[in-house]
Amino acid sequence: MPAIDNLIDALTWRKQYRCNNLFLDINSCQNSYISTNSMLSILIPTYNYNAFPLAEALVVQLRKTTITYELICIDDGSFSALNTDNQKINNLKNATFIAHHKNLGRNANRQFLAEQANYDWLLFIDSDTIPKHDHFIADYIPFFEKAHDVIFGGFAYQKNTDPKKSLRYNFGKSREEVKASKRNSMPYKVIISANFLIKKDIFMTLNKSVTTNIYGLDYLFGAMLKQNHINVFHADNEVYHLGIDENADYLRKTKRAIEALTLIKTSTEIKTHDISLLKAYEKLKKVGLRNLFSHLVKIANPLIEKNLLGSKPKLFLFDIYRLAHFITRSK
Repeated sequence: MPAIDNLIDALTWRKQYRCNNLFLDINSCQNSYISTNSMLSILIPTYNYNAFPLAEALVVQLRKTTITYELICIDDGSFSALNTDNQKINNLKNATFIAHHKNLGRNANRQFLAEQANYDWLLFIDSDTIPKHDHFIADYIPFFEKAHDVIFGGFAYQKNTDPKKSLRYNFGKSREEVKASKRNSMPYKVIISANFLIKKDIFMTLNKSVTTNIYGLDYLFGAMLKQNHINVFHADNEVYHLGIDENADYLRKTKRAIEALTLIKTSTEIKTHDISLLKAYEKLKKVGLRNLFSHLVKIANPLIEKNLLGSKPKLFLFDIYRLAHFITRSK
């Protein structure tokens, strides 16, 4: 968030494992991993969304390979009419659809998916995505034999013409659609869990320590990967993000995601991260300008929200909006 850093500068002008904790020695996980070559569990968490087109596209690609695979899709208690379409996943080769009868929450649903998986490599893909190309699966397979523990494939966006979705689209194009070469320069910064390959034992060890199901846990996941020195690699193997929120919905979700940042800030276990928003907060705190910043943004808030809800939202204002909200939540 260089623009916010500049604003702050202007204003300043006058390895151990503990169960159920976020800090753990991951060496035991890495050392216990025994490669089962060419076996893959594809896991699709969904909620009130038709995941069949994604599952079908993936199975078409999988059947062109020689790997042993399974595909599991679980709806997290939405009781949606779209589950009629999702039931068709059961007709695909080596594929299963399950509809929960209660809502577990995003994180717990992923944990349940991982527990059902039979193979040592897990490929998590969100249901509101579709592979960018027809060699998506084939491009992940070589990583089975490499030293990396987690591989993030990345996000891409098709052109959006709906002004009501301009904020989420602009944020995605600017902050999430990032080439792997840039992501690898700071491997724990751009963490998108909608498309990633991970060793099952690593995921199970990390994820079971997260007992909350708040929105925005990618922030926490990235911080945990860095804290535990997990070997992360980024590849240009994107999926298109199709489920773009309308501006008002995305603003609401953004406020909920602040809860995840608050969890990281108050954690005694996470001592390092690459989260720009938290770094900006820490800088404001260091120079004693949190309250002044928050007060100024509060005055301008109606104009800021008008811009963010409009057809041409400015990401600089979005950064300011999020930072001010985080300061308010952190008091």
